[in-house]
Amino acid sequence: MSKLIDNSITIYEALQNIKDEKYVMPAFQRQFVWGMEQIEKLWDSILLDYPIATFLFWHVDDSNVTWDTYFCGFLLEVTFDSRKQADSVNYELTSINVKNTDTAVLDGQQRLTSLYLSLFGEAYIRPNYARKKTGDKIVTKLLIELNKNKISVDEEEYNSKKFDIKFSEKVGRLSPTQFEIKNILDKKFQDETTREKAIEDAIVNVPADSKDYARNILLKLYKKIFVEKLVRYTEITDMKQDDALEMFVRFNSGGKALRKSEITMSILEAYWPSAKTEFGKILVDSYAGFGTDFIIRSALMLYGDVVKSTINKKIAEDLKNDWSGFKKALTNLESLLIKMKIDVSRFSSSWNVLLPIIYYIYYNPDYDKNIKGVRAYLLRAIFFTYFQSGTTSKLQQMKSNINSFDYEITIEMLDQMNDLRVTDGKIEDVLNSEKGSRVAGEVLYYLNLDWTNKNFKYEQDHLHPDNRFNESKPFSVSVEDWRRWRGMRNRLPNLHLLEGRSNGSKNDMRLVDYYNDMNDEQKVEFCKQAMIPQEFSLEIEDFEEFYEARKTMLAEKIRELLG
Repeated sequence: MSKLIDNSITIYEALQNIKDEKYVMPAFQRQFVWGMEQIEKLWDSILLDYPIATFLFWHVDDSNVTWDTYFCGFLLEVTFDSRKQADSVNYELTSINVKNTDTAVLDGQQRLTSLYLSLFGEAYIRPNYARKKTGDKIVTKLLIELNKNKISVDEEEYNSKKFDIKFSEKVGRLSPTQFEIKNILDKKFQDETTREKAIEDAIVNVPADSKDYARNILLKLYKKIFVEKLVRYTEITDMKQDDALEMFVRFNSGGKALRKSEITMSILEAYWPSAKTEFGKILVDSYAGFGTDFIIRSALMLYGDVVKSTINKKIAEDLKNDWSGFKKALTNLESLLIKMKIDVSRFSSSWNVLLPIIYYIYYNPDYDKNIKGVRAYLLRAIFFTYFQSGTTSKLQQMKSNINSFDYEITIEMLDQMNDLRVTDGKIEDVLNSEKGSRVAGEVLYYLNLDWTNKNFKYEQDHLHPDNRFNESKPFSVSVEDWRRWRGMRNRLPNLHLLEGRSNGSKNDMRLVDYYNDMNDEQKVEFCKQAMIPQEFSLEIEDFEEFYEARKTMLAEKIRELLG
C-alpha cells in the first residue's frame, strides 16, 4: 500500500538535489517544452509571493525499481528557437544507483527544469536564420532590471509580469542596472557576513531613487531561493512503476491532455531513441493516418502484454531487433486485405480490429491459405461492434484463442466465442441498423465490394425515398401501418449505396419511377447491385412486402459474408 508524505524544502535544496543526482525523472516524462516567457513568469510569480504549486515525488529504492528501470537526468542547457520556444529536447536516459538517487519527479518537471536551468544551467537562442542542425546559437541570460525607472512592464495589464524579468542575448552590452539571476548563487550573497556588501556592489550603478527598490529585490531573491521553503511536495513511497505511470498520466491530464500512449511512446524512445523516426517511415502511404498508437499497440500484441499496455526494456528491444519482421507483418497484412478487395486505409481510425490479424500473420507463415477465416473474423468483429468496449481484454482473448488453435483464425474458433458467434439476434440487430450509423455504413460497404470503385465516392441512400414517408399516406394503407413504415424507412432493408452524382440526380424520386426510367440493361444492373428482390412491387403501397423480401435477401448475404 502506497504512503503519502508531505514536506517542503527551499528552491536551492531542491536544485542541489538535482545537481547531486539525488532527483531524477522517470523515463516516461515528456520533453522539456516551456518557452522563455513561461520561465520569466515563473520567477515573476516567485517574487510576487505566489505559490508555485505542489510537486509530486516518487520515492525509489530496491523494492520498486529493477536494474532495467531507466530514468532521465535533468537538462544542463536549453536552446530556444526564434519564437522563444524551447526546442523539443528529450531528457537523457540514465540508470540510477538507489543508494544515491532516491527520488523521481512525477509532477513538476517543467518547473524544476526551468529553475535548474535558470540557476545552474545555460540557455541559448537560435537566430531566425539558423537551422537546427547547424548548431548556430547565441548565449542568452535571464536578467532582472533593478532600476525601477527603466522597468518595461505594464503593471495594469492582466496576467502580465510585474517585475522586469527577461532573457536577453545582448550579454556583451548589458545595462549596468540589470542583474543576472544566477549570480545570486555567489557565496558572497549566501554568507550573512558578506551579503550586505554583495548587494551594495550589485546596485552600485542603480540611481539613488531606485536603490531601495533594488536592495529589496535582491534580498527577496535571496530569501526566495535560500530561506523560504517554496518547494512543497508530496512524496509517494512503496509504489511500483506501473502505478507511477498511471498516477503520472492522471496528474498531467490537465492543460494539454496526455494519453497513456504518449507516455508509452516516451518510454519506448528512452530505450530506442530512433523509434519515432522509424515509425514515421511506416506511417506513410498505406498506413498514413494510423499514428504511433497503432504501432505501439501492435508491438504490445506481438511481444508483450496488450492488457497491461506497458512498454519495458525487453519489449522495446524485441521491437527494435525484429523491426524488419514487424514491418513485414504490416506489409503482408496490406496484401492479405487486398486479396479480399479491402483497402487497409479504411481502418486508420479503427485499427484495433486489425491487431489479431497482425498477430496471426506474424506467427503463422501460412497465413494466406486461410482467407476465409480471416474475413469471417474481420467482418464479425465489425458488424457486431466487437471492440466497442473492453478493447484490451478482447485483444488478449483473441491472442489466447489464436494460440489455442495452433496460430490459426478459424470459423470453429469464432463460433466458440459468444461475442463473435453468428446468431439470429445479432443478424437482426445488423438489419435494424439505421442510415448514418457505423454498422449500416460498414455492412453496405462490404455487401457491395464486388462492384464499388474506390475512385468514386458512394453515399447511403434510401430506396423508397425518405421524403415520401413525410407526405400523406396512400389511401390503401392504414394509419397504423403507415406509422410503422415510417419507423422502418431508415433501416438497412431500405438502404443501398449509390455513387454520389447518381444520388444527386435520383434525389426524392419514387423508387418505381427511378426504376422505370432505366433501360433493360440498367434495370438488371441496378437490381443486382442494390439487391432488389425480384417479382415484388416497387410501389410505396407495397412497401412492407418489399421490405421483408429484401430483409430476407440481405440476411442471407450477410450470413455468407460472416462465414
